[in-house]
Amino acid sequence: MTTRDDRSLTAGAAPPRRKRLLLVALSLLATALFVGLGIWQVERRAWKLDLIARVEARLASPPVPAPGRAEWPALSRDADEYRRVTAQGRFLPDRAVRTLAVTEKGAGSWLLVPLVTEAGDTILINRGFVPPDWQAPPGGEEVVTVTGLLRLPEPGGGFLRSNDPARDRWYSRDVAAIAQARGLGPVAPYFIDADASGNRPGAPVGGLTVVAFRNHHLIYALTWFGLAALSGYAAYRALRER
Repeated sequence: MTTRDDRSLTAGAAPPRRKRLLLVALSLLATALFVGLGIWQVERRAWKLDLIARVEARLASPPVPAPGRAEWPALSRDADEYRRVTAQGRFLPDRAVRTLAVTEKGAGSWLLVPLVTEAGDTILINRGFVPPDWQAPPGGEEVVTVTGLLRLPEPGGGFLRSNDPARDRWYSRDVAAIAQARGLGPVAPYFIDADASGNRPGAPVGGLTVVAFRNHHLIYALTWFGLAALSGYAAYRALRER
């Protein structure tokens, strides 16, 4: 026969058991989530290492002609950025734009100048760094050859500020916005960071492109897997408790 005290003990044991089962379920759910995040970071690390290897191969390769109009639609960041390219044409110095830059030489600007090629394509060339008080020397209309790195646009702005075309204030190299502000018409969907081969006294300083990729994915993966181990251990302890 079941006494009143027995029924009270059974009723009192039910809530702790349900709480324990809920704790186990939540711990297992957290374990699965953390394992998934850890696997994702491992995959991201493999992708990043492959990207770094491809970019290093591009930097070590000889320059090739800059992509022409027919190639523009197929350009992508993963496949084309930091390719060494060359372009030949005439600068349009009166359409130049300065964008904010902070480099090893201090604060100043990148000087972006449109280049019209012999094929009629317009490409923005980042000729390099200029200090705030820099003035363009008088130049002619001679044909020049530019060698540098193909870069894809930086739309919107930078340094936590948005580009302001109306005031001619630029914080990123936004090709489309610059082309519209300067009335350039169709332009290449990339710009070229000029290398140091064209550096001359009093001219913009090229060759300052910093090629670096953050790769902390292994640390992130170990963190997620560690949290998964802790959650799994919490589930084990909850199941072992009487």
